[in-house]
Amino acid sequence: MKQQLKFLVATITLFFFSFTSFAQSEAGANSSSKWVSDKGYWVIESNTNEPLQHAIRFYTNENVLVYKEAVTGIKLNPAKRKVKKMLKQVLETSLLAWEKNKTAEENMNYVLAILK
Repeated sequence: MKQQLKFLVATITLFFFSFTSFAQSEAGANSSSKWVSDKGYWVIESNTNEPLQHAIRFYTNENVLVYKEAVTGIKLNPAKRKVKKMLKQVLETSLLAWEKNKTAEENMNYVLAILK
């Protein structure tokens, strides 16, 4: 009987902790990040054989291509906070330019200007 009571208490405790860990809202996680934009997102394409060549595309939340740029000679690590903040800044700049003329721009060197 004592062993069954211990098992029941352990099961309830485990259930309680697993339930509370999934109770966080999705909006709260995104609002705390300084590199996440509410207006759109970016995608980096690179090749492991050529780590100094990247194709970066910026999109709206409606999946409309806003801007794309080919970056060569610079190794970008998208896991770094500095790179994420820089790409957010380029995304918001390119979104402003896109809102004016509604055409996707290409290779205006927004990324290279911020990196240097």
